[in-house]
Amino acid sequence: MAPGNFPVHASKPLVTATINMALPWEATDGVPQSPDQDPYLSARTVSMSSSKGVALVTGAGQGIGRAVALRLADDGFDVAVNDLPANMERVESLVHEIQSKGRASSMYLADVSQEDQVKAMIDGVVAEHGALDVMVANAGVAPRISVEEWDRIMAINGRGSFLCYKHAGIQMIKQGRGGRIIGASSLVGKQSGATQGPYSASKFAVRGLTQAAALEFGAHRITVNAYAPGAVETPMLTHSTSEAIIAQVKEMSPLKKIGLPEDIANLVSFLASKESQFITGQSISINGGLFFD
Repeated sequence: MAPGNFPVHASKPLVTATINMALPWEATDGVPQSPDQDPYLSARTVSMSSSKGVALVTGAGQGIGRAVALRLADDGFDVAVNDLPANMERVESLVHEIQSKGRASSMYLADVSQEDQVKAMIDGVVAEHGALDVMVANAGVAPRISVEEWDRIMAINGRGSFLCYKHAGIQMIKQGRGGRIIGASSLVGKQSGATQGPYSASKFAVRGLTQAAALEFGAHRITVNAYAPGAVETPMLTHSTSEAIIAQVKEMSPLKKIGLPEDIANLVSFLASKESQFITGQSISINGGLFFD
């Protein structure tokens, strides 16, 4: 794969859905419903499928992103998944697992810090699945600190979230039926710690971006929220943190344990649902009591 190209490996869905793209407040008989109704709450007409809508999850090759993608598939969404080319095998496996649940899925290999790739990814999702209703900007990194790594962390966690919010928002506004945008902040996006400077700064950025985007997109019935997890049992944690530190974190928690990716997926499931329609601009703590807002 040549650098800068955008290869889309889109696996065919098990069930093909034909989507009625009428305005969200128009009934199927052409009688308008109230424009005050949240367009996201309106059921879309599909054939052979009871899809709740189309979700895109970035950084889905492992950990929280993978758990979120599977949970949204269980909830009835068709799910497009993204990661870097190095994680292609993991993402291909995830696509097959989503399809085995009876949901349509496709994969998009892209660097979310590159605007042309993010735009092409979202255009690809819409071309393949007909729409984009839920954007989960999960991709992120937390390497050791150097100037180069500072730039990389801010590019992926900060710039990447901005680009996903921007282009998902543009698509949802074009569709005219609202939507959900969900970002990945962190406990250290609310309270930093020693050696956490770059990662913490990037997650504070996601928190601020989420608030600004909620204000900008609210008039279009698009809610924007983020999850702010503490220690979660993912490869990012286990590869960068000693067992002694993890044990210390467990001891500090009132629940005496660290979280699982599925704990975050449960929260995202709610934020993507119609029941969350009055929640926006929030970075929701999910940390086992390590930090109280």
